[in-house]
Amino acid sequence: VQLQASGGGLVQAGGSLRLSCAASGRTFSNYIMGWFRQAPGKEREFVSAISWNGGYTRYADSVKGRFTISRDNAKNTAYLQANSLKPEDTAVYYCAARFRDYSVDYVPTSMYDFWGQGTQVTVSS
Repeated sequence: VQLQASGGGLVQAGGSLRLSCAASGRTFSNYIMGWFRQAPGKEREFVSAISWNGGYTRYADSVKGRFTISRDNAKNTAYLQANSLKPEDTAVYYCAARFRDYSVDYVPTSMYDFWGQGTQVTVSS
């Protein structure tokens, strides 16, 4: 599956952004979708993930209550609504996909087989 992330930008602290991840090439509704981010000099870290049917979601503690993941299988797109943004949210955000599996942990980067190119989010103080 090919993934294209978009929606990043420059925003002031407290602002919001909506990231999108458009998928093509395979049946989108068969895939777990995840969002990760990587700040300069840091490792890529888990942000959020959603199951193939949208019935299960998971969030990193650092974004819980501020970010919301969703998906529209009819549009082959996953979203990450990021509210109350903080300077520490500044990073390149990546979307990723893995074929549906009931037993996997959604957090590790190694769990995902397909990655998008990333979109920059910069939050100014």
